[in-house]
Amino acid sequence: MRVRTSDALRKELEDDIEHGRLLPGDRLDEQTLAERFEVSRTPAREALLQLAAAGIVQLVPRHGAVVSGVSPQLAIGMVEVLTALEAEAAGLAARRMSAAEKVQLVKLHLASQAAVKRLDNPTYIENNAAFHEAIYQGARNEFLAEQVRLTRQRMRFYHRSSLNQPARLKASWQEHARITDAIKSGDEALAQQAMREHILFGGRVFADMIASLSKTESRKP
Repeated sequence: MRVRTSDALRKELEDDIEHGRLLPGDRLDEQTLAERFEVSRTPAREALLQLAAAGIVQLVPRHGAVVSGVSPQLAIGMVEVLTALEAEAAGLAARRMSAAEKVQLVKLHLASQAAVKRLDNPTYIENNAAFHEAIYQGARNEFLAEQVRLTRQRMRFYHRSSLNQPARLKASWQEHARITDAIKSGDEALAQQAMREHILFGGRVFADMIASLSKTESRKP
């Protein structure tokens, strides 16, 4: 039997959700997870509880858990909250980032250009995560960073799907350029504005995807 902690199981399940191997509405139960990961039911149960606490799955009495879906209304609410959080993080980063951190942010942004030219979505998605994480770190506000990560975690499957669209990929990189310039210059207000526009633009794609998926679900017999 492999020795795996509940944290390790949770991360593997999060990865399955992020990459579309588990979809909203899919069922998860302790016994199946225990067999799949060759562990006892205890770490499987703890992993599901952790995912439920983050809102990634919903616990259903006597039925295990299901991967959480997102309604159009909730999607709009999440985008509004994420916009406010990300804009604040960008503004703080413009004010608090060291010169070395700003240089690194520029490098992260330029490094993702090759992925855009190749339309290499998986690589760009990884670069995108590193870019935003650098901003959270530069904001010097761990509580704020934690709230951003939790919100993004709820949106991971849909966010990844939106970045698989070539047009969104190119637009995202251009928006990152404006954010980078604002943070590099130390312009807090401009950094907030650029990030707000970036999240809202991507958020419209996100909300449209949720609405489309909701229509598809409603047509199922």
